Formats: sequence, structure tokens, C-alpha cells
Amino acid sequence: MKLIITADDFGRSQEINRAVLDAHSRGVLTSASLMVTGEAFEEAVEMARRTPTLSVGLHLVVVEGKAALPSDRVPHLVDEAGIFPNDAVGLGFRYFFSRAARRELALEIAAQFEKFAGTGLPLAHVDGHQHLHVHPAVFPLVVPLAVRYGAGGIRLPRDELRLGLRYDRRRLGTKLAWAAAFGWLSTRGRRMLEGTSLVAPPRVYGLMQTGRMEEAYVLALLKHLARESRAEESAEIYFHPTYGPRVDALGPNPGETDTLLSPAVRRAIDEGDFELCAYPDLSQRSEASATA
Repeated sequence: MKLIITADDFGRSQEINRAVLDAHSRGVLTSASLMVTGEAFEEAVEMARRTPTLSVGLHLVVVEGKAALPSDRVPHLVDEAGIFPNDAVGLGFRYFFSRAARRELALEIAAQFEKFAGTGLPLAHVDGHQHLHVHPAVFPLVVPLAVRYGAGGIRLPRDELRLGLRYDRRRLGTKLAWAAAFGWLSTRGRRMLEGTSLVAPPRVYGLMQTGRMEEAYVLALLKHLARESRAEESAEIYFHPTYGPRVDALGPNPGETDTLLSPAVRRAIDEGDFELCAYPDLSQRSEASATA
């Protein structure tokens, strides 16, 4: 099985940047998702330029973060400081019902893609902060830009509820809601990717244990994948590593850095016959199959 291991929030802080680089150079991390409006964006770009083996994608921010455009260009999206509120549900309703917000949203998303392009880094993939990139008003704006800028694929965050609950039944109501909402959004998103050059791994893990990607859970997950999956399949496991303090219950979390550096996790990957890779590897394989 081809296995992508990704760190989100690259560029958000120096502590996250250091954790990403260590998890790639000394651990099992293959990819990172770049916040182009993060406080440590420039440092992250320089790190990525010096580390061409690290695959880098765009971590789209349309909630809880800074906009790429000035606040007067997107007044229906951000406050006077240019910050999106940390309210995914409220913003989701706004994006769905407000035409003015959707017009500004299109401009902001395009600006973030353009800022990533300005780094000169190849665009490996696209995902989104708090997964708002799969929102019905956001995803149709993201897909054509991902194609235009040459992304290998897009994350569709559909985790396995049964597996997650077997390991940890905390936040049961939240997990049930996530499974229903993101299951529907991911199915819808996969249909929208048909006929495009973009790929999306059918298995994605990290939602049910977001902020708590502990070694024991990841080892159980790898055992499950080695037993249940087929060699030709692909999967992504994503993390929120940092060397700083935990920001909130959903991460970033220094414990997830430890998981990515864990010798036991490395052994499980080697013994499970996983092939570590990145989104462009899946895209190239898809193209090769299509021309065979």
C-alpha cells in the first residue's frame, strides 16, 4: 500500500516548522501542508527549498487564520485585522447564503494559490484548515485552481468511524457528526474530481483522533491497514506536530511530533510493507495506468 504521511499547519509557527522538518528528516513524515498566511511562512518556504524530498501542498485558510488579501478587499470574511473567525459552522452558513461573501471568498482563495505559486515550490496537493476546503461553497472554487496550478491531488477527509470508536469513544457525539458531515462532503467531492487530473486517496485518517494522534493509535491503525487493505490501494494519515505547547484540543500537539519520530511507528511501516510516498506519486501512477 502507498502511504502518505502529512503534517498540517506548516508555516503557522516556528515550533511547528521545526517539528515538521525533524519529522521528515528523522521520522516518517513525507508531506507538509503550507499555511501561506502563517506567521512563520517565510521560514517554512526556506526550509522546504532546502529539503526537496519534503512534498509541500497548500493548507487553505478560510477559517481561524489570517487572510492573504487586505481586510478591505474581503470585509464579509474577516475582521479589521484581516483575521477569519474561529467559527467553522458560522462561516459555513455565511459562505453558503451570502453572495457577497462568496465573491470575496473566490478572490481570497485565488490569492492564496497565487501566494503559494510565488514560492516556486511544486504544488503537491491541496487541503484546508479545519477541512473547510470541502464545504459546498468552497470546493467548487478550489478544484479548478488546484488543476490550474498543477496540484497532484486533494484531501477528502473521510475517516473510518468504527475504527476510531474502537480505539477511543471520547467525544462520541462530535465524532458521529463529523462522520456524517465529512462522509457526505467527501463523497460529493470525489464525484466533482471525476474527469480531472486530481487524485484523492480513498482512505484518510486523522479526523477521529485529531489532536490526539498518539503512538498507540497510529500503531493500531497501521496494523489495521496492513491487514485490511490491498497492495494497490493508497491512504493518507495526517498530523498536527509542534515543539510548542498544545494550542487547543484539536492541536497542534507536541505528542504528535513524538509519534512521527517513534521507532515503533517506523518498524510498523517497514513490517507492514507500506510504501511511503506523496500525492504526486499517486498522480503519476494514475497517469501511467491511464496510458497503459
